[in-house]
Amino acid sequence: MPRFLANSLEVGPRLRTRLHRFLVWGGAAAVPLLFLAFFFAWPVVALVGRGFFEDGTLDLSGFFEVLSRPRTWRLVGITLGQGIAGTVVSLLLGIPGAYVLYRCSFPGRTLARGFVTMPFVLPTVVVGVAFRALFATSGPLGGLGLDGTFWAVLAALVFFNYSVVVRTVGGLWEKIDPRAAQAARTLGASRTRAFLTVTLPQLAPAITSAAAIVFLFCATAFGTVMVLGGQGYGTIETEIWMQTVQFLDLRAAAVLSILQLAVIAVSLWMTSRARAGREQALDLAPAQARTERLNLSSLRRDWLAVLVTLLVGAGLIAWPLVNLMMSAFRRGDTWTLDNFRALSTTGSSASGSSGTLGVTVWEALYNSVVIAFYASVIALSIGGLVAYVVSRRAASRSGRAALTGLENVFMLPLGVSAVTVGFGFLITMNQPLGLDIDLRSNPWLVPIAQAVVAVPLVVRTVLPVLRAIDPRQREVAALLGAPPWRVALTIDWALAARALGLAAGMSFAVSLGEFGATSFLSRPDTATLPIVIFRLISKPGAENYGMALAASVILAVFSAAVMMLAERLRTTSAGEF
Repeated sequence: MPRFLANSLEVGPRLRTRLHRFLVWGGAAAVPLLFLAFFFAWPVVALVGRGFFEDGTLDLSGFFEVLSRPRTWRLVGITLGQGIAGTVVSLLLGIPGAYVLYRCSFPGRTLARGFVTMPFVLPTVVVGVAFRALFATSGPLGGLGLDGTFWAVLAALVFFNYSVVVRTVGGLWEKIDPRAAQAARTLGASRTRAFLTVTLPQLAPAITSAAAIVFLFCATAFGTVMVLGGQGYGTIETEIWMQTVQFLDLRAAAVLSILQLAVIAVSLWMTSRARAGREQALDLAPAQARTERLNLSSLRRDWLAVLVTLLVGAGLIAWPLVNLMMSAFRRGDTWTLDNFRALSTTGSSASGSSGTLGVTVWEALYNSVVIAFYASVIALSIGGLVAYVVSRRAASRSGRAALTGLENVFMLPLGVSAVTVGFGFLITMNQPLGLDIDLRSNPWLVPIAQAVVAVPLVVRTVLPVLRAIDPRQREVAALLGAPPWRVALTIDWALAARALGLAAGMSFAVSLGEFGATSFLSRPDTATLPIVIFRLISKPGAENYGMALAASVILAVFSAAVMMLAERLRTTSAGEF
């Protein structure tokens, strides 16, 4: 047989194999990309266009009008100040906590880690109500006059983000080899100097990653600010909601959204670079954890870190939650169950008649659970598919770049405000693609919006586990005759089952407490529990306030229970969230 003919026969099957692989993986990537394009990119781009164009023509007058207002720059200053202050305080308190909880060994450490993590999974509205009960006139700290101030919001943001610093920094700290710091001590360096010159540079990638993530969360906080901020306090995030819902000025809201997107874009870029540095540091660190037994000798040496951690645990985390629980069982100066009994009503209006809410709290909880279930299914399907595609090892540089780009694209909803997503849905889903239908009243729109917010968490949870699978296991299964679908089921998804369970729990908990996007799309008869709590806390009357406290306790307990069950499935290779 001529050589050219033999070569052509060999190339034919090879091309067919490559074409088949391209079609399979391209189709797998196309489904989530279409979802992201329709339910995220299009609403956000339409929102940006609303700020630049008026009746189809370029019109920048809206920018000049909004940016010329002193109020706008005051809101920008508050937003940046809130983000920077929340980040600095979270780092100052979280780094000692990371040392105690991840570098030291003591009885009950696992329980302490879970307790510290709990605030991060609580709905933002619940956190706001807990701190409002603490700082209100009738609360334990009411005499300080902090209700409705920057400091009340800052305390709540640190409460929420403390665990991000502890987990991000602690995850690297427990793997750092202590011999370098010990060598510095042997050469005469003090303990403080050894930490500053040896340990701190080693922790820098994790600290930078934690700082970038915390700043992003603080600058885009919505539910907490809405509950705690009061009339005179606001950020870009809350102003977008105010301009849309109360003033019906969509043009101003669009301009503010563009301004916020610029801040978020910088934050996302910093977060991406910081996360890459942290992942590289984790890859270079030894696989085994290194801890020191906490005893009397180490307590004398590490007394400051232990004291800060205890004060944060007792004062910043436990006190607001315990006070919320106790306040829910009080009305006035008496202990009572009336606040919980009233949950089967729709509250009271200013005139004393019933009808503050469109649904009871129990009906709102049912709505929240059902919506969160569907949102979790959608997020798990889309996020799991993205993680599976991105976890492949591409042979070419262009293939690796494409997979990295796909991963980064699906991280965008993590940084874009949920308020922006909900606002984008509001202006694009009235007649999507020119169809004569209004999807804004469709019950599926709320779980889809919540799924958009939850997809990045699924990807970041499942992807590290899939990447940790030894490719030789797939190769052996394929050599034994298993088709690709069976390899995926028996190797990839079997090993990633625990991570999928954790991702499902996280998606459910995030959707259960989602407030930003839902506040734009929820209808009175299908209101979720966070929406109901906000409406109750916004209305005057002791009965409404008591119902808000009781409903917050129920939502907090439900969310914490879901995450406690999910955390039992966490593996060492699961993502940082």
